Amino acid sequence: MKTLRDVKVGETAVVARLHGEGAVKRRIMDMGITKGTEVYVRKVAPLGDPIEVTVRNYELSVRRADCEMIEIV
Repeated sequence: MKTLRDVKVGETAVVARLHGEGAVKRRIMDMGITKGTEVYVRKVAPLGDPIEVTVRNYELSVRRADCEMIEIV
């Protein structure tokens, strides 16, 4: 299974599925990350956390732990 954490800077991925339960999954969906959405990885912080992505034409910082819950194609 490939997750958003595996995507390199400058690459675009499509969300295949969201893992996780309850409030965490809901928060990810509220940020606009849903099945079929394109996610472009803009930058990664020096220590690897957080990861800055572009989703639906806006910039978003996502924690590494949350990136592991986002399965991509």
